[in-house]
Amino acid sequence: DAPISKKVFYMKQTISNACGTVALLHTVCNNTDSIQLQDGALKEFIESSASKTPEEIAETLENSESICNSHDDAAREGQTSAPAREDSVDYHFVAFVRVEDELYELDGRKDGPIPMGKTAPDTFMKDAAKACQEYMRRDPDNIHFTVLALTAKML
Repeated sequence: DAPISKKVFYMKQTISNACGTVALLHTVCNNTDSIQLQDGALKEFIESSASKTPEEIAETLENSESICNSHDDAAREGQTSAPAREDSVDYHFVAFVRVEDELYELDGRKDGPIPMGKTAPDTFMKDAAKACQEYMRRDPDNIHFTVLALTAKML
């Protein structure tokens, strides 16, 4: 097993039905070298999380009124009605990120980052797609599968 880079931002998911927010935070927080964040709640959250454990970062998120309000606002703006935080749901979001040329799967319900193998800027999308295909191969009848990409430009 490959050692996990200390540069990987990873947090636990302790808020029910916030997996999309956690996946988005995993994606943004692992790309701050190429994403210019403006001053505000997100930048403060990332900076305050630098030396914390995944559990402590989750607690910081739980206590961040501005991020929780943004999560709730975004959920209400969706095309379908958002479940309540305590509702049982049958879907989940994870993130795939590249840190120091390693592909990681980040799932706040797991014990930590999962190294998926080597990758590079020019192969990252293909490598992440292979990981997604593995999900689909394990459960080919499941049609509740969506892929989102955070990119610098439209693909």
